[in-house]
Amino acid sequence: MKLYSFKQIQDIEAASLAETGRDSRALADALGAEAASAIAEVAAECGCRPIVFAGPGRCGCVALAAAARLTAGGRRPRIYFFNIRGTSAQPDTMAARDAYINDCGTDDLLEITGTFSMPELSAHDLVVDGLFGSEIEKPLGSAYQVLVRRINESGARIIALDMPSGLPADGAPGLINRNIIHADLTLALGLPRLAYFPAENAELVGQWQVLDAGYTRAAMAAHDASYYLIERKQIRRILAPRRADSSKADYGHLVVFAGSYGMMGAAQLATRAAMRAGAGKVTCHAPRCGFLVMQTAVPEALFEADRGDVYLTDIEMRRNYSAVAIGPGIGTDDATVDTLEAFLKVANANSRAVILDADALNCIAIRPSMLDYIPVMSVLTPHAAEFDRIFGTHPGSDARLAKAIEIAMFHKIVIVLKGHHTAVVRPDGKVCYNPTGTPALATAGTGDVLTGIIGAFMAQGLSTEVAASAAVYVHGLAGQIAEKTHGQYGVTASDVAEATGRAINSIIN
Repeated sequence: MKLYSFKQIQDIEAASLAETGRDSRALADALGAEAASAIAEVAAECGCRPIVFAGPGRCGCVALAAAARLTAGGRRPRIYFFNIRGTSAQPDTMAARDAYINDCGTDDLLEITGTFSMPELSAHDLVVDGLFGSEIEKPLGSAYQVLVRRINESGARIIALDMPSGLPADGAPGLINRNIIHADLTLALGLPRLAYFPAENAELVGQWQVLDAGYTRAAMAAHDASYYLIERKQIRRILAPRRADSSKADYGHLVVFAGSYGMMGAAQLATRAAMRAGAGKVTCHAPRCGFLVMQTAVPEALFEADRGDVYLTDIEMRRNYSAVAIGPGIGTDDATVDTLEAFLKVANANSRAVILDADALNCIAIRPSMLDYIPVMSVLTPHAAEFDRIFGTHPGSDARLAKAIEIAMFHKIVIVLKGHHTAVVRPDGKVCYNPTGTPALATAGTGDVLTGIIGAFMAQGLSTEVAASAAVYVHGLAGQIAEKTHGQYGVTASDVAEATGRAINSIIN
């Protein structure tokens, strides 16, 4: 799915309305009906009466339409409609107010034209934020900041329409979060907004879902995009069911250079995940100290002994492997840094793409000149701290993503920037956000699992960009499956590795 800027979404909406013959008021009514359904579901779950804050613009129009539907469905919300001086509301919003009064009366509607006394709110309330949505691109005024803070501090459950009020649709660094609505659920009007995806906005946006605005394919196709959302249907096309007459030779041979004394768990996790992700064969190249560990923990895998006893000293291709992953648990000993540099020079000369994760990235941070030897179309999988060790400290995820785009385009590589909504940054500068995942993945070793999955998909013949996008989707889904059994606190990386096959199966079937 393409992710558009707010200006593009406005253009798409205008073109869709022209193409279908609908007007903006009818669209607001349709979105209000969908929003009412989502709000009613949450209200039934928590047993709360909705309290709707409606602003003067398009977002307020949808909020009033939703309130009318909620009232018709038996859930009469209290409504606070902000029409300062009696003149700030747009015509469509005034029409929505009039329609509400005509159908539902005025008992539950308070129109604010001047001063406003904040109602008492508590954790037992459900607030619908229909104040501003995407309509503002700068911080809220002081009076609305006070309103937003009071709503946030009440502990009420909050559903935001379009955008949490105070957060611009395309995002903006440096905003003060306490002056922005902290939603538990955000209902996107038509299409998701770019500001949903940076990690800093997670506590503001909460969960999100899209309300159908009826935008036409032609209107959306007329606009290019640099950002995309990975979708299940795309992964299903990639991970097709296997042929009945296939053998392990059809699914590639991955080598994982991993492990050191005391860190063989990382090698084990990456190797097991690669097996669960369908690689025909997996070889773990590790120090000699890992022989018994690997042969016992992952008997399905082959073991290739390094010359070193406790850390890697000879990263080299002893066979014609289908894919290569380097890094989980290898440490940063001088000999390991030296052999990684030597390997990258050879791989670069042979245009042999590799996956670099964990300690391979830490080795590069120690010797940044290795960046010049990373083969084109290789994959780097840093989390924020690993990225900053190599490329310098960044003030936030927006700045880090911008740097990742610059690096990916310059070096012609793929960067998997791990975190909330992991971003797969491609060599052409395009970014694919991953929608799957759970806080349960915030545990040691899950990055090693992701490396194994990427390696398995590349060994099976998927291109670098496709393998990376499919892997982050499957990895996030495996985390969700593991969470159902063990809960957010109880998931381990081994659980995620074991759930990888089930995640793939659920996509295919």
